[in-house]
Amino acid sequence: MSASYENLLYDLDAASGILTLTINRPSKLNALNAATIEDIANAMQQALDEPRVRGVIVTGSGEKAFVAGADIAELAALTPAQAARASERGQEAFCRIEESTKPVIAAVNGFALGGGCELAMACHMRVASENARFGQPEVNLGLLPGYGGTQRLPQLIGKGKAIELLLTADLLKADEALRLGLVNHVVPQAELLAFCQQLLGKILGKAPLAVGMVLECVNAHYAKEADGYEAEVKAFGRAFETHDFKEGTQAFVEKRAAVFTGK
Repeated sequence: MSASYENLLYDLDAASGILTLTINRPSKLNALNAATIEDIANAMQQALDEPRVRGVIVTGSGEKAFVAGADIAELAALTPAQAARASERGQEAFCRIEESTKPVIAAVNGFALGGGCELAMACHMRVASENARFGQPEVNLGLLPGYGGTQRLPQLIGKGKAIELLLTADLLKADEALRLGLVNHVVPQAELLAFCQQLLGKILGKAPLAVGMVLECVNAHYAKEADGYEAEVKAFGRAFETHDFKEGTQAFVEKRAAVFTGK
């Protein structure tokens, strides 16, 4: 079974109950624009409403990128108020994944940067191909993560290392991501989907209500009502008022080094 979305492939294997959601913007390295965020939110709601879906794998099309980041050209055109709403909507979409009572595994095939890293972190588990790269490079653009990255990264790897990565914009190779606990497993790219299907199949062999309740209880420790999410929305909007954001995005487009002034 499959459903139709603009930037997302929805493929349900009826025999196993495993749904594969594939971000499908290969010409943009699967970068997240507003339409793709909506596709993710709607597809996850469809998955939650569909009894035949028992578990979900989220991946990206092609071999280069899971999701290489946000669509910078689209972001650069937003007003501060629109940016805050975009951040809020991204958080809502990703929380729909995180709060799912059906297990969700990210199959990270290549770059998972910015919004891509945030999408992977919203999934319950992450399996990376050997060529995967993770990072939150938003400060290079005069920005910060807007889809929950400032909240989930410390949960997964600890506050100190998370702050270092968020402030330096350094990228992590797959083996380092595994060492830090950002990913659960690293496998050859050719084996990535099969490994995720096997792992998810093992989980689906357990009591589904118990699996769902485990996920609910774990998530209860990190309730969305925490002040950090609200602070992120407001800060994301304020970032769009700065000269550094305009400079960062313009430098990105012009393929040059940004000159930030802290204004």
